[in-house]
Amino acid sequence: MSDLKQRIVCWFSCGAASAVATKLAIAENGGKHPLVIAYTRVSEEHPDNTRFMRDCEQWFGQEITVLENEKYHASINEVFSREKYMAGIMGAPCTRLLKREVRQKFQQPDDIHVFGYTAEEQHRVDRFIDANNDAEIWAILVEKGLTKEDCLAMIDRAGIRLPEMYRMGYRNNNCIGCVKGGAGYWNKIRKDFPDVFRLRCEQSRKLNAKIVTMNGKHIFLDELPETAGNYQAEPSFQCGIMCELAEKEMQCKN
Repeated sequence: MSDLKQRIVCWFSCGAASAVATKLAIAENGGKHPLVIAYTRVSEEHPDNTRFMRDCEQWFGQEITVLENEKYHASINEVFSREKYMAGIMGAPCTRLLKREVRQKFQQPDDIHVFGYTAEEQHRVDRFIDANNDAEIWAILVEKGLTKEDCLAMIDRAGIRLPEMYRMGYRNNNCIGCVKGGAGYWNKIRKDFPDVFRLRCEQSRKLNAKIVTMNGKHIFLDELPETAGNYQAEPSFQCGIMCELAEKEMQCKN
């Protein structure tokens, strides 16, 4: 990051990891580079995300720029309906249209990108670099050895109430009824958000999309036995030494 005119873009996702990555990037940057925080909004995320985003803005001391794909009204349901596709070998169209394309439209060629990749996700960093050879990425959580559990604990210790999806036992703060979920995830959605579960069942049948895998076989969502899967409901709040060091660094540089 030698060119001080380069813009740092922190991609905030209303997740704990992206929030901690953003806070650390702000502290380390110290105002040297222009820094923006961008959030690609999707309508089907939990409504508590708005509260979490406002709390994080106070923690960051900076507003978050909200981006969205207006063509699809920032809605995965709109994407499924218009694209007639939910998920498969081509991936999930909602990720491509509501996340990736929105990001690519906003970014500038020499941006430095900050994502919430944690220490156990070096493979995701590698995949991003392979797929985006011209993009510079700052994997600040990987650099500092911070895990997803560390990030959850750091948000909690900062006095910020975690997003409702985490508090309900979900390990990620994705859309409610994410088509990338496994059998255990979908049975938890069935229990917690029955209306969303029924809607995804109807959509998958209408679009002939078998979005769940069980025993190595793709099945329709409404074929999923209620006892299938094993989704661990409680996120851990353990926090290691790397977490403590990072918090001290935040305090020193503010």
